[in-house]
Amino acid sequence: MTDPIQQFAQERHQQIAGYPRDAAFTAQSQAWLEASMRRRYVYNYDWMGRPIIQYPQDMVAMQELVWSTRPDLIIETGIAHGGSLVLSASLLAMLDYCDAVQAGTALDPKASKRKVLGLDIDIRPHNRDAIESHPLAHKIDMIQGSSISSEVIDKVQAYASGYQRVMVCLDSNHTHEHVLAELRAYAPLTTPGCYCVVFDTFVEDMPANLFPDRPWAPGDNPKTAVHAYLKEQPGFEIDAAIPHKLQVTVAPDGFLKRLR
Repeated sequence: MTDPIQQFAQERHQQIAGYPRDAAFTAQSQAWLEASMRRRYVYNYDWMGRPIIQYPQDMVAMQELVWSTRPDLIIETGIAHGGSLVLSASLLAMLDYCDAVQAGTALDPKASKRKVLGLDIDIRPHNRDAIESHPLAHKIDMIQGSSISSEVIDKVQAYASGYQRVMVCLDSNHTHEHVLAELRAYAPLTTPGCYCVVFDTFVEDMPANLFPDRPWAPGDNPKTAVHAYLKEQPGFEIDAAIPHKLQVTVAPDGFLKRLR
């Protein structure tokens, strides 16, 4: 008799595998992504009270990755309003809660070792105040400075040294040079089996005029940096199934799984 759980998983896998071959569907998804970006749709959402500049699909993808890989440290470059830090902190808190339920033990939220470390060259005072006053602030630490400066890199490496399972999310300056430097600095901190997620790789697939006031564009963006880095570092692979499933995502080719 077929296991219904296994059967459902197989059906879903086959469905997702078919999306890249559906040219009309993928074209519609790409067109909607471009149209929504022109309308600043990505700025419309909050996570637990803080603005989060992410698409709902990518938020769900992050939940799935955190649940499946169970990191005890998430390193994020780019803080903005802090919504992504709060999202990551809430997902780690969910792991803490579920661990306590399964073990039948009392949960002291502030005793958890799981943390989020955010980096930004400019943490604006009103955003810092809002993050530090959030109920999940005890799970969040921040470092102000350029993510590719030797001083900040040294601080992050020292901070990460006490953790067993590390996830990395890169979402700051989106130029090729900057993202490649971030990948070289922080991707090696990713634990085998965990992910380094590079956001805004979609810039490579968008019209050149979509970001006229930004220094990144097709040919100079996170996706070009990802492919350059993978030529240097064979220990990672692109998990294509995630963007295939999402269809609307800012991170095509950006979900990098560390193999070894």
